[in-house]
Amino acid sequence: MKKPIPIIALGVCFALLALKPNKVIDQGYTIDQLRTLYTSGDQTKWPTPTVDSAVYADGFEDIGTLGEVPFPASNPYSKEKSDLGKVLFFDPRLSKSNQISCANCHDPEQNWGDSRRIPYGEDRQLGARNSPSLMNIAYSKAMFWDGRAKDLEDQATFPIKDPKEMNFHIDFATKKIAGIKGYKELFKQAFGDDNVTNERIVKAIATFERTILSPKTRFDKFIAGDSKQLTDQEVEGLHLFRTKARCINCHNTALFSDSKFHNIGLTYYGREYEDLGFYNTTKLAKNVGEFKTPSLREVPQNAPYMHNGLFPTIRGVLNMYNAGMFHFQPNEKQKNDTLFPKTSSLVKKLDLNTSEVDALEAFLNSLKQNQYKMRPPVLPK
Repeated sequence: MKKPIPIIALGVCFALLALKPNKVIDQGYTIDQLRTLYTSGDQTKWPTPTVDSAVYADGFEDIGTLGEVPFPASNPYSKEKSDLGKVLFFDPRLSKSNQISCANCHDPEQNWGDSRRIPYGEDRQLGARNSPSLMNIAYSKAMFWDGRAKDLEDQATFPIKDPKEMNFHIDFATKKIAGIKGYKELFKQAFGDDNVTNERIVKAIATFERTILSPKTRFDKFIAGDSKQLTDQEVEGLHLFRTKARCINCHNTALFSDSKFHNIGLTYYGREYEDLGFYNTTKLAKNVGEFKTPSLREVPQNAPYMHNGLFPTIRGVLNMYNAGMFHFQPNEKQKNDTLFPKTSSLVKKLDLNTSEVDALEAFLNSLKQNQYKMRPPVLPK
């Protein structure tokens, strides 16, 4: 017959089980300490981020919650203009074939991307780069992977005229829209009269795009003071994101993007998938292989990843960064090549262990938001 366990011993066992291990992580903080600091409502109390001096000098801004939408003075918000922009965004008649609309590559059912490595356009032609999500694009200070448009109004013209996308001259597209009777009242409501112009079309589309905003994530609610929003593992991941993992050097600001351009070693220079990136816009050798830092908000819903869509999972991206990405050296034929790309000094081997990569991945998954739904509008006849 087994001896009964003394009541005192049982009490000690239960007390020990109730005490969760208070793990000490980077910079010597415990999870409980980090939870308290990050939910304090005061960013000055947050642990010091691991940020390179050059990033600080360039105007570093920590991650946080998005503020008011910055509508430009030259194109202020109005509901009527946004409603018109929404219709135009979904209207394939802006394309030469009457088959391709903005929503083909930026589908609200796919978190305003298209979930493909690279998109289809006119006559099923394949594009060259991954379609990034338009969610929160209003906060971005740079447009396209290569920065070739100065603002959202300018950006709206590029897909229309791109032969691999909508394949239409903006003048012809405008003439076609002007010939659709049902648009006249929409333009009148948005601009005061029914005159259809290139400028009005792109202003309306840009206004609508600035309304594509995500609801608050668990991260937003957490730093606002709701300490139960993130698990211990996610809190650890948040801290690693800002410190040892060095993510915040580029993925900073409330958008989780510095809206700048960096070469992370994925230029594929002289090989298949070669893309010179920002160089195509500036023609400066220092910009070869640089691409805009994408926002990490809703990142679990934006696969596949990178400018070429070659990474299908977050874990694959993290593993590459942990290994230090690629720092290629020129071969004998390339030693005098002035365009040979150089990987950014911000990209370094991280030496994160498996548990730390798990935590970082868990935090990134906390940036997910509820699936955004939008019913396509009825198109004018």
